[in-house]
Amino acid sequence: MMNQSGLAASGTTLDKRPTTRRSGGLPISAMISTDQAEARIAWVSQARCRGIDPDLLFVRGAAQRKAATVCRHCPVILECGADALDNRVEFGVWGGMTERQRRALLKQHPEVESWSDFFAAQRAQQSAV
Repeated sequence: MMNQSGLAASGTTLDKRPTTRRSGGLPISAMISTDQAEARIAWVSQARCRGIDPDLLFVRGAAQRKAATVCRHCPVILECGADALDNRVEFGVWGGMTERQRRALLKQHPEVESWSDFFAAQRAQQSAV
């Protein structure tokens, strides 16, 4: 039995899609915990772009910089960017970052396992200064 968020009552997702691999090497159908799914649902519901046409965020080239302006005052910009980086999302504007900006961060910091933790550490470091 699944609830409204697509989670099984046991706390894991039920995914009937074929198991294909994304660039990170993990199966797309990897199960996630209820806590992880609920945390993602929570930030997505607060996203500034939630009510706009997704096609505006999936543009090419220089148009991505213009599309990223939607993210400027978004309350969940860091969560969105971390999610895109953690999942190696290749296309579209996420967390105020263009495809090129995300690729550069991934290349610059290949050791990062959790971008949420990375951004939290950066915030803490800046607060201490």
